[in-house]
Amino acid sequence: MSWRLCRRIAYAVLFTPIVLAIFLPGDAFAHVKWFAPYNVPEQPLPLRQVFNPMFFQFTATAAILLWLLSYIERIKLGMIVNDTMDRWTAGMRPQTEKFYRGGTAVFFAALFGIGGIILTPELKTDWAFIPWLEAFIALGMLWRRTMIASALGIAFLYAYGVTTYGTFHMLDYPIFLGLAAYLGLTGLDLKLFGLRPLDVARWAASLTLMWASIEKWAYPDWTYPVLTSHPEIAFNLDPKFYMIAAGVLEFSLSFALLWTPLVRRAAAMVLAFMFISAVLDFGKIDAIGHLMIIVILFGIIADKKPTERHKPILAPVFYAGALAFYLIAYYGLHAAIYSTAIW
Repeated sequence: MSWRLCRRIAYAVLFTPIVLAIFLPGDAFAHVKWFAPYNVPEQPLPLRQVFNPMFFQFTATAAILLWLLSYIERIKLGMIVNDTMDRWTAGMRPQTEKFYRGGTAVFFAALFGIGGIILTPELKTDWAFIPWLEAFIALGMLWRRTMIASALGIAFLYAYGVTTYGTFHMLDYPIFLGLAAYLGLTGLDLKLFGLRPLDVARWAASLTLMWASIEKWAYPDWTYPVLTSHPEIAFNLDPKFYMIAAGVLEFSLSFALLWTPLVRRAAAMVLAFMFISAVLDFGKIDAIGHLMIIVILFGIIADKKPTERHKPILAPVFYAGALAFYLIAYYGLHAAIYSTAIW
């Protein structure tokens, strides 16, 4: 295969995530708790109903695609794609820290302006201290050393959310702990067990989105009112079919953020464009709520890290393991806290 042909194929591979993001249901990534009634303690859909032929067909397809992309990454074509992405993001890469700090400042300034919100739109509070804390967190982004105080402020907000809304509800948002870790580690110029601050934020984003995807299978009824008010989201597909597909898509892309450089960068591109497209339908609430996820995803896209080698066959193996772990953790913890049935 000639170098020129490889480059052409590489460009096609690079544009594929963008094309997918345009045609896939980005609105599925709007957080349903912000736009429709929900009840966290209620009985989730039993696993015996989640495990249907469509569910296994979609997850098997996702596992195969992860293997394929992992294989492509190890050959000449994959190296060309990664090199091309490195060149495209060369100007953005040195500005990643400023981008994260600026995004954090805008996010918490917006929360201060709205008032009465702990970290995300559905987490309400009457405590007058909270908006002022959010203002100080935003102000802390101006200097590197004060980022440490801002990190502590974010951790306090998360802990306050746990005391107000419970542990299970706040498991939707460990991304904020990842953001706090990023800010604190960057301010101190440290790593966490060998992980760079950006890696910690990436892991937090992945864990957050994988957990949220389980909700689409466990509580599809929460999303049905949104599908009724925004029928264009589901492309006239059967709502049950759509919710299974959307959950598998979100979980698979979120898992991919933990994999090798090409896989995670491609996944971050799709996720970022889908979150951005959801803003067009759901407006400023969605824009504010997902701002930090989008910021972290762009950091992942721009990241240039030494190639991590994993055998392609391990991708579907770890994917299946992560899926099983999250289903067991979600349903098991819910049953332990709220005495609901699993099967």
